Amino acid sequence: MASSIEQNEAIALSAATLVEQQPQRRRPRASGLIRSQRRAGWIMLAPAFLNITIFLGVPLVAAAVLSFTDYGLFSPPIFIGFQNYIDLIQDPDFLVSVVNTIVYTLLVVPLGMALALVGALALNMGIRARSLYRVLFYIPVVTATVSVATVWLWILNPNVGLANEILGLFGLPPSRWLTSPDTALASLAMIGIWQGLGTKMVIYLAALQGVDPALLEAARLDGANNWQTFWNVTWPALGPSHFFVLVTSIIASFQVFDLVYVTTKGGPANSTRVLVYDIYENAFSGLHFGLASAESVFMFILIGIFILAGLRLQKGSSSGH
Repeated sequence: MASSIEQNEAIALSAATLVEQQPQRRRPRASGLIRSQRRAGWIMLAPAFLNITIFLGVPLVAAAVLSFTDYGLFSPPIFIGFQNYIDLIQDPDFLVSVVNTIVYTLLVVPLGMALALVGALALNMGIRARSLYRVLFYIPVVTATVSVATVWLWILNPNVGLANEILGLFGLPPSRWLTSPDTALASLAMIGIWQGLGTKMVIYLAALQGVDPALLEAARLDGANNWQTFWNVTWPALGPSHFFVLVTSIIASFQVFDLVYVTTKGGPANSTRVLVYDIYENAFSGLHFGLASAESVFMFILIGIFILAGLRLQKGSSSGH
């Protein structure tokens, strides 16, 4: 037994000696070309960092600080703690705007994503005049929202609008569209879906063209039909695109303002009053910048909650495959 212990100690001593004798590995130094490329990368990223810091970081911190103050622009801010948040909870206009914004988001985001995916799948096929359709679908994205809203105000005019004329062709009764509390928010969501369709469609179209053709061919050789090929091959391959479209759509839906301002100004009967419009009125009509800042912080948190919920849904959908 003693000889065995001595033998083990000798082996351990020899191993330690070999480790000490081995030359220490040094981290290879980057070549001059790699260092130049790194510097060039940081230089190119610098404008984006400056933009994020100046136009996103600083306003976000300022809004968070002002949300705890009573600030009216022409007088110095007075610290009031959580009073702005307490006032918001008791404000019926704020509560209505939160509900309207959530309903608008729940209408625009899933329907917009579904329609954009269907359109991208159609445009990805070998149909005639495919380039023309792509341009037509993308025109609303590059058109000013004020112009879009003005055109839709005429289309949805209850008396002389094109929409009621089309309903009349099918024997359907006319609608009041944006002038009725029952249909105004849905009409606004319809315009929002139409306006944002082109951007989502372009993203999905680019992702569809990146799906590996070998996987699609293998699925067809295994006897999969079109739906099985889409659900088991195409849909999982679109995962990153779903994530990007979902996040950008949620943020855009929560920030809807110009469309509301031009078409309804929050009416009729506050049926289209959304969060950003309420923030605008509190800040620039009522000069309650502290209250408006508290609303902005609340909206920021709400957007984060919706994005996290969307991520969980996406992970659940991906794990199903």
